[in-house]
Amino acid sequence: MGTIKFVAKTLYGLENVLAAELRELGASDVEPANRAVMFTGNKELLYRANYCLRTALSVLMPVAGFNISSREDLYRRSYEVNWSEVIDAEMTFSIAPVVNSKIFSHNAYPGLVVKDAIADHLRNRTGRRPNVDTGNPDLLINVHISGNRVSLSLDSSVIPLYKRGYRVEQGKAPLNEVLAAGILMLSGWDVSTPLLDPMCGSGTIPIEAGLMANNVPPGIFRSFFGFTRWKDFDEKLFNKVRKEYDGKILRSQSRIAGSDISGEAIKQAVINAEKAGLKGVISFEVADFKYLKPLDNEGFLVFNPPYGQRLEVEELTDLYKSIGSTLKHNFHGHKAWIITSGKEYLNGIGLKASLKYKLFNGSIECILAGYEMFQGSRKDNVA
Repeated sequence: MGTIKFVAKTLYGLENVLAAELRELGASDVEPANRAVMFTGNKELLYRANYCLRTALSVLMPVAGFNISSREDLYRRSYEVNWSEVIDAEMTFSIAPVVNSKIFSHNAYPGLVVKDAIADHLRNRTGRRPNVDTGNPDLLINVHISGNRVSLSLDSSVIPLYKRGYRVEQGKAPLNEVLAAGILMLSGWDVSTPLLDPMCGSGTIPIEAGLMANNVPPGIFRSFFGFTRWKDFDEKLFNKVRKEYDGKILRSQSRIAGSDISGEAIKQAVINAEKAGLKGVISFEVADFKYLKPLDNEGFLVFNPPYGQRLEVEELTDLYKSIGSTLKHNFHGHKAWIITSGKEYLNGIGLKASLKYKLFNGSIECILAGYEMFQGSRKDNVA
């Protein structure tokens, strides 16, 4: 594998954050797209990307791209790909189709067409065809069809990269780890600044902050990456990458805290933080936000309060009014970043946001809003 083009998938709104991460890793030709970032690199960079990127969902290696006008075109062009370079008859594979095209009435059907093309290709060249394994394949092949354009790629991650491997316990609505890391990066939080998540649930935001502060690569807890089953996997090179980045781990003096009104949630957060190797790095407590005191004279609050999918409207109105009042009266000199699903909730806070980003939490469209609680007079800060 020389220098080739890769595609890192991410969540909507995090494309530029991921692009910055890739540049820091040494990627070339970095180009943000919709929920993805294209970049150029070699095999070592592919390994680094999977092991180190905090805001990537997966890293794809394109193997073919072409236009089609029919099912027959898809089969023929897919069959023509030299699959023998990437898969042996002894290997298993699975297809992950993403289809938005009028050519096909059923989105799952193109995956079956490509599956047949690959199997026939191998059978005609080797006399055997590889087996399909949807649960634990050696090779996961991404089929992306938009209109008449087809892209076939190998998924080098297979298990999505947000599945870090440290989450033992989770609450009712856990935040995606990639989203949590992206929120922290968008907020501009500096690891030397105290950070508090006053509604931390099972601890995703403070844990991701702790990993960032300690320079822990997010892939360190994972036992599997898809590329380890590729024909050209270089174990020595991957061990070199792991050793390099594991060697950069430090013990930060950052002050990071998480609290929640639920004692059960805090129990879960403590277990997850310990699994992430952050025992003693993050302090957790059971507390109502209304009664919390700042960690220092200045700091960051980053949190994900409940919204419409979890509480009734009346409860939410009171909650967001309380959040605004607590921020105004208890957290002078702080910056607060809140992710929620609607402007009506932010209006209830009664503060003027200095910056807003559109994000998605799963399928829910959200707003990430940043606020500054100035020292002294607050009248200019009230919406």
